[in-house]
Amino acid sequence: MNIDAEARIKALRDELHTHNHRYYAENKPSINDYQFDLLLKELEQLEAAHPEYADTNSPTKRVGGDITERFAKVKHRYPMLSLSNTYNIDEIRDWEVRVKKGTDKKIQYVCELKYDGVAIGITYVKGELLRAVTRGDGETGEDVTANIKTIRSVPLQLRGNDYPDDFEIRGEVFLPLAKFAEMNVQRLEDGDEPYMNPRNTASGTLKLQDSSTVASRSLDCFLYGIYGERLPAHTHYGNMQAAAKWGFKVPSNLNRQIELCSSIEEIENFIAYWDEARCKLPFDIDGVVIKVNDYEAQRELGFTAKSPRWATAYKFKAQQVSTLLEKVVYQIGRTGAITPVANLKPVLLAGTVVKRASLHNADQIAKLDLREGDTVFVEKGGEIIPKVIAVDISKRSSGSTPLVYATNCNECGTLLERNEGEAQHYCPNAAGCPPQIKGRLEHFISRKAMNIDGLGAETIAQLYDEGLIANAADIYDLTKEQLLPLDRLAEKSVNNLLAGVLASKAIPFERVLYALGIRHVGETIARKLARYFGSIDALQVAGLDELTGIEDIGEAIAVSVHQFFADEQNLGIIERLKAHGLQFQTARTAALQDGPLSGKTFVISGVFQNFERDDLKLLVETKGGKVAGSVSGKTDYLVAGENMGPSKRKKAEDMGVTIIDEARFTAMINQA
Repeated sequence: MNIDAEARIKALRDELHTHNHRYYAENKPSINDYQFDLLLKELEQLEAAHPEYADTNSPTKRVGGDITERFAKVKHRYPMLSLSNTYNIDEIRDWEVRVKKGTDKKIQYVCELKYDGVAIGITYVKGELLRAVTRGDGETGEDVTANIKTIRSVPLQLRGNDYPDDFEIRGEVFLPLAKFAEMNVQRLEDGDEPYMNPRNTASGTLKLQDSSTVASRSLDCFLYGIYGERLPAHTHYGNMQAAAKWGFKVPSNLNRQIELCSSIEEIENFIAYWDEARCKLPFDIDGVVIKVNDYEAQRELGFTAKSPRWATAYKFKAQQVSTLLEKVVYQIGRTGAITPVANLKPVLLAGTVVKRASLHNADQIAKLDLREGDTVFVEKGGEIIPKVIAVDISKRSSGSTPLVYATNCNECGTLLERNEGEAQHYCPNAAGCPPQIKGRLEHFISRKAMNIDGLGAETIAQLYDEGLIANAADIYDLTKEQLLPLDRLAEKSVNNLLAGVLASKAIPFERVLYALGIRHVGETIARKLARYFGSIDALQVAGLDELTGIEDIGEAIAVSVHQFFADEQNLGIIERLKAHGLQFQTARTAALQDGPLSGKTFVISGVFQNFERDDLKLLVETKGGKVAGSVSGKTDYLVAGENMGPSKRKKAEDMGVTIIDEARFTAMINQA
């Protein structure tokens, strides 16, 4: 036993748990991101060197990596009932009267925000996170523990020592509005339809099989209810205060997100305040929840068949305004996708002046029977820009005519196309449509791609208009002599630009792949493809079957990748970028091209005695092999653990894939 290593691992875990709590629950970071990453990296290295000290609740598990074949069904120890709700303040008054009639106790109420997210129940045993289960049908939910562990505001290990040995805490998982907007900007850039709203996106994210993808989406969680025996307080409010001390992110009375009330007037004041202030929150709420504070009074009041009598919810009406639709314009993205946008008569909505609203696609325009000059209703619901939801037909002019959707690109005049099964129209003139070309160049140099200092959208447009660049490879041919005569480019800025171009040659392969701008290939998919194939050459010759065999790579992505590499112009640009020295293989591929498992593809499935699944994947990759998410004709070995799905085994047998158990895999790795 290495006592020094064990002690350091424990100390690092405790320190990182503390820093996570201060940053995500208290919003009071005590170190910067760089210092945190150094500590995390040290812990990762120690855990890799000493697997005997593995811990499923280590801070290193926050980044995810587990692949879940299916989510196990779990029966709730305490049913997750829904709340009665209303949009009518008079019904809240009636509820408060019924509460007073139902108990002789003096009643206090707790008012909280009604978060617009996904209900979750998390069980802790002896201070450690054991299991997280979705609401499901209220009686039975799905085990999404691996995904919940990626949420940094959810503690893996509780603080202090006065918590119950075994209890459940419930709350709401949500997607912050800033992250939702960022994801939708990226989806539009990648040629995908934007997500409809943060709640559905959060729900879909929790159902993803790959927890590393869940981790990348930065979900958050507020906890607001404790269930169990021997709780520290006899009131809901008291237990929420205790939960905050244990490390949970709970509603705070400092910002009025939770409040004790003694009268209906105080309840109404809380509702009125948040009906106005909700637009300032960094997440969506759709109302206010009112609960009886005292647990004994809750027991006296009891339940109906569907909901508790001691709690109810007031729901806010959607924030809407009406205004004039002046004109419909069409935006062209870098992938050629056409997005119709409504230009509106400026109107105040949820604290901001709205001038434009999303119309999504031709089907949405037809569904609304939208016409220029219409009075329309506009709603804000976490969208990048507000959306038009309806038309006030009573105010429509008798001379109005139906809107005819664009047939040609308004920039280059090319006839638009619409692929079967897709909602958007596209301009197919990728090589000659200026917004597409500039958009691809802007994407290539963006912060999450090549991150070229000294180059921005204005400079890209200037260089394109001057005929100096038309594709990514042209950027690396730029010279000082070409740049100095241009407006707004003095010698210092030119030197900075060229230095940024030179520095970008060290950007790793996964970001170069993302920078190429392949439709549907965002950051996460680029990372998966780079990790799986290891080089642009291997990816370039991949067939559709091999692509769709990779976890989270569906047919649309596979077809898009295949079509990109079938284009001779794209291949020519890649060859020029290679010649300029950009990274087109991973560092691991470069180091392990001759590794003992080089050329072998493994699928790892089930539960193992001596390893976490991530550990097995790492072992394969450090020996030069590949790890795939599903069995295909390119699979060499299926490593079968306990509880592996029978369909995966049968598929492997049908394809003649060699199936090995944990012991044989270990022997193979040791021999390698």
